[in-house]
Amino acid sequence: MAHQLFQFLSWLFARYGYGAVFFGVMLENAGFPLPGETVLLFGGLLSHRGVLSLKWVILSAATGATVGGGIGYAAGYRWGTALVRRISKSALVPERRYDQSVQTVTKYGVWAVFLSRFVLGLRMLAGLLAGAFHMSWTGFMLANATGACAWALAMGSVGYALGSNWRRLLHFTRTLDWIAVAAVVLILLALATRKRRR
Repeated sequence: MAHQLFQFLSWLFARYGYGAVFFGVMLENAGFPLPGETVLLFGGLLSHRGVLSLKWVILSAATGATVGGGIGYAAGYRWGTALVRRISKSALVPERRYDQSVQTVTKYGVWAVFLSRFVLGLRMLAGLLAGAFHMSWTGFMLANATGACAWALAMGSVGYALGSNWRRLLHFTRTLDWIAVAAVVLILLALATRKRRR
């Protein structure tokens, strides 16, 4: 499986270059169930091997994530939670994960949008949910863009650092998802505690 994925991504990048990063990340952030993070990490790996420039990989990913988040917001704003639920079901997002995503976005707003970049599943739904619940466009886009830049820089750099070993990179992504979920939960708990004290 890892070898097949490597072959497919190699073909994709050979044909589309930085466009593969931009569109792979953009479509995931717009609500399509695509492995945008894996595409970005592979771009970092190719940068390590001298095939691509890390600077342009990161810029392509940050731009794609920002544009995709904006498209997701517009779609959610126009068609509401019914669309979000339909997309999450077609992407096989568990009902529990969907409900958690709704609660997180409605409770923490722009912070949830920023942190959602680092959580599989929530990254795909954040823009749609923010639009569906009519979050402020200005606040959303600020969190969307800054989160996109932070995520692209972090994941692109990780792909570059682990670029000598594709299997280790895949293992890292699986581990990272659990670490990211735990970190986001802790951050949101800290924010909730701080708000309650105020």
